Amino acid sequence: MIKKLTNRQHHLIINYVFLSLALLSCSNLALAESADRNKPIDLEADSVKVDDAKQISTYSGNVILTQGTLIIHADKLIVREDSAGFQHSTSLGNPTTFKQKREGKNEYMEGSAQRIEYDGRMDKIQLYTKAWVKRGEDIVHGDYISYDANAEYAEVLGGTKTVDGKTTNGRVHAIIQPKNKKTTEPVIDNAKPATKPSN
Repeated sequence: MIKKLTNRQHHLIINYVFLSLALLSCSNLALAESADRNKPIDLEADSVKVDDAKQISTYSGNVILTQGTLIIHADKLIVREDSAGFQHSTSLGNPTTFKQKREGKNEYMEGSAQRIEYDGRMDKIQLYTKAWVKRGEDIVHGDYISYDANAEYAEVLGGTKTVDGKTTNGRVHAIIQPKNKKTTEPVIDNAKPATKPSN
């Protein structure tokens, strides 16, 4: 039996989505479409389990979350609230992806990883394994991408982050376009063709 989402669960998902997108601000990436916050959340999954006692909701199987221009795809989305009321979530997939239109621009922000975790208490988002985040033509790849909204601190690692905080070998790859990139216009020669001299 599928239970309807409570207001608290809706609030939890909204916070997860928008704070995860705050990650994009770490590389001069603009904010997401603000009107999306006022749009209804449309959530599809093959199954939903809600444990009210533990404050955990688990959405499994081809999970698709849509809110305005925001679209998240995952194999599984686990959302929980701790005893202090802070929200935590984990999005899993092979990969799990998100895409959202940028505020006032005709371009999208998007990203992907095998696992995306959001910690509401710390206001921190972490993308694990084959992670990348893209805005327009700017993109950053790493095996681990983290953004701490409270500290306004971002970290991108090329290797895997181990339990003891060390990282394995690997490289970060970023492509950043010039901010004042000018388009080159073709040169048009308006000169009249030379007249043939008379004999």
